Amino acid sequence: MVNKKYLILSLLFLGLTFFCQENDGYGINLPKFYKQKIHFGFTIAGNQTDFRLNTKPNSQFPDTVIFAQGVGTRYRVRTVYTQPAPGFAIGIVADARLQEYIRIRCTPSISFASRKIEYTLANNTLDSFKIFQKTVESAFIIAPLEIKIQSKRLNNFSAYIIGGGGYQLDLASRKKAAGVAAGGPNQLDENIKLKRDDFYYSAGLGTDFYLQYFKLGFEVKLQVGTRNLLRPENSVFSNSIDKIRSRMVVFSITFEG
Repeated sequence: MVNKKYLILSLLFLGLTFFCQENDGYGINLPKFYKQKIHFGFTIAGNQTDFRLNTKPNSQFPDTVIFAQGVGTRYRVRTVYTQPAPGFAIGIVADARLQEYIRIRCTPSISFASRKIEYTLANNTLDSFKIFQKTVESAFIIAPLEIKIQSKRLNNFSAYIIGGGGYQLDLASRKKAAGVAAGGPNQLDENIKLKRDDFYYSAGLGTDFYLQYFKLGFEVKLQVGTRNLLRPENSVFSNSIDKIRSRMVVFSITFEG
């Protein structure tokens, strides 16, 4: 009986100690959270990926012959547009304290994305048009290193800005994707191919909410690639483009403890 009393008292003491660590008694949650040298968490994110295209001058746009019912008609590329598409990502958070309001963060993640490039082809008399959509799918491994500058905490809320850069590896860079509106013999079934590696810079802002047992964060960030990702191919679609660079808008939710 005595041992049970001691056990119950010990458990109560440990529970009170844990509670006091999470709340200072004045409604301030996690009062010592940023006194830690390092802490970890995880993140889930939605993204919208896009390309920044540099097309070749109209005079250099290639042409091709498309056959219909045995008759070949010469078509020339007239316009090239990119269309963004949504994706998602999951990752982990590692956060280290440099100074009271300055932290360094690494949030490696795996991200899935899809983009479309739309081509409009027309014949010489501009009375016949064909539209081709090329879908480029990617599975990224993203390794960023960023600086987070945080505002002074207001009760259980704070805001911050974040910026830096990172490395991006596209696991699906060599994969062909379907997405052809019409068939043809002159590489019309070919898809755009991208290089595997990219480096990017990033900038964004966010808010942190200190809950009783963990910190909840919301962040929006822009990532802009620096490399020309186009892998040249001898096709009417690849030859219409001079440079392709990546661009991604990321909205993430973080859970840190």
